Amino acid sequence: MDESGDSGRPQPGGTGPAAPGNGNGKPRRPREPGGGLLMGRPFGVPVYVAPSWFLVAALITWVFGGQLDRVLPELGAARYLVSLFFAIAFYASVLVHELAHTVAALRYRLPVRRIQLQFFGGVSEIEKETETPGREFVLAFVGPLLSLVLAGLFYLGMQFVEPGTVPGVLLAGLMISNLIVAAFNLLPGLPLDGGRMLRAVVWKITGRPMSGTVAAAWVGRALAVTVLIGLPLLTHTGGLGNNPDDISGMDTVTDALLAAILAAIIWTGAGNSLRMARLREHLPDLRARALTRRAVPVEAATPLSEALRRANEAGARALVVVDGHGQPKAVVREAAIVSVPEHRRPWVAVSTLAQDLTDGMRISAELTGEELLDTLRTSPATEYLVLEETGEIYGVLSTADVERAFVAAMARTP
Repeated sequence: MDESGDSGRPQPGGTGPAAPGNGNGKPRRPREPGGGLLMGRPFGVPVYVAPSWFLVAALITWVFGGQLDRVLPELGAARYLVSLFFAIAFYASVLVHELAHTVAALRYRLPVRRIQLQFFGGVSEIEKETETPGREFVLAFVGPLLSLVLAGLFYLGMQFVEPGTVPGVLLAGLMISNLIVAAFNLLPGLPLDGGRMLRAVVWKITGRPMSGTVAAAWVGRALAVTVLIGLPLLTHTGGLGNNPDDISGMDTVTDALLAAILAAIIWTGAGNSLRMARLREHLPDLRARALTRRAVPVEAATPLSEALRRANEAGARALVVVDGHGQPKAVVREAAIVSVPEHRRPWVAVSTLAQDLTDGMRISAELTGEELLDTLRTSPATEYLVLEETGEIYGVLSTADVERAFVAAMARTP
């Protein structure tokens, strides 16, 4: 199963505005994208194998090994080595599927946070939304297309080997599995690739990406219910080409469990896609100009008590340390101010509580939405100096204020 998409854009509790600081006055180090065992960085994108993959690999090895025992009984215990090779080769095919999404995203200048191989397939975490429905359609379609190409290549390979041999069985299994991956991902519901293609079509027709997301998400939820009910029903009626008389009680439980897991993944993914789309609608409300605190300039040697008195008189809530020419040099950290007892403030210079400005801590007052979040994520800090386009000081933006605004935006998304 593939859930490629923009799941890396901004995630509540993950890579959202909480990343710049930790609320105690110390800059938080940006977290490296994780999620399992790092396997490599093709095209500069980290590829991780989630712990759940090992469980699935063991399950595939066991199930495929049982099938090999019926087809090639002479293999004996060696059939499990062949099955393990099949499991690895299958997930290599899934990786190719995800790399297709990644290459297309990079072609459109969309950053990819990571690729993760997990329980039911892979995820390509693309951090930005495509600009047009046409690009969205292409970005979604290339994954299933590569799976179909792989299925064709495995079918071609079957023509050069004897059927009923280990190579023949492996190539047949990989051909069928890639066909299943392609067909499943072409189903028209989020979070599947087919759902993103449907989203692109509705977006093109209506001119509104949100309309496409709503339509594809609800189709995804309907698809989840269909899988929950329909998969066990197809198995027990012989709709999948099996003999219903051969079904045991354990098979019934296994089919129901598999259907429930698949349905839960699709339902949850569709809901998350809809929720993130609605959140994205509120992101323009995150405006640096509106969230910035008014600041007063003070020189480095100014006692904290005097600096706070000036701020109170001016109705300001932040302090900027300037040099003798009025040029900003540092921002006084709010958490550091709070930590100084009131009786000591006349004896503490603001320079001892300030954080020197770096280029990343100087941001434009015109930043909004995802651009603002991306800027803060790139240069983690607790406070930022906000400047007008002319270079004049507009004020200080606190990470805590952005966090609160982000949480408020999340609360407005049903």
